[in-house]
Amino acid sequence: MIQPHGLILAGGKATRMGGGDKGRLLVRNRSLIVRVIDTLGPQVDRLALNANGDPARWSDLNLPVLHDTVPDHPGPLAGVLAGLDWAASLGCPHIVTAAADTPFLPPDLVPRLLAAAAPSGLALAATQDGVKTWPQPTFGLWPTELRDDLRQALAGGTRKILHWTDRHGAGLAVFPTEPWDPFFNVNTPEDLAQAEGMA
Repeated sequence: MIQPHGLILAGGKATRMGGGDKGRLLVRNRSLIVRVIDTLGPQVDRLALNANGDPARWSDLNLPVLHDTVPDHPGPLAGVLAGLDWAASLGCPHIVTAAADTPFLPPDLVPRLLAAAAPSGLALAATQDGVKTWPQPTFGLWPTELRDDLRQALAGGTRKILHWTDRHGAGLAVFPTEPWDPFFNVNTPEDLAQAEGMA
């Protein structure tokens, strides 16, 4: 199987952190986004960033910056679509996505997503606390052959990732939440303090 390309989703507005690029926040002197790059990068063939606004602010990362191609910033599915179009233009059949604010990303995310892929080619990460399984919809394996279906869904008003992936029967790659949640994300100053302690 061809190794997927990777896409870091950094299009959020970080309103609970007071705005700005949340991925630039530091945990133990390394930014959240650099932590994601360092973990996801070795697992994929190449890496890009989905972010809107002036791409020059990310120039130090030396990554392609893909902006949403759907108007009005409708959420992470628009970023996924931008990544699928990018990968298709390079002849890659699938991408793996990860959020830019998750400093403890699993080092085996990609192989486990590939192993969990449904017949549609879709797979999402999930966590399990021993009782319930929780999908982590911004961490997924996405086939480029579904990009036109996704484009139509976005045009029709679909915004929630699970509303679209459920239609295609996405597989789940389940990760434990102990000793910590590998998809812990930083949304608030309190989360940032907690991440500092976890690191």
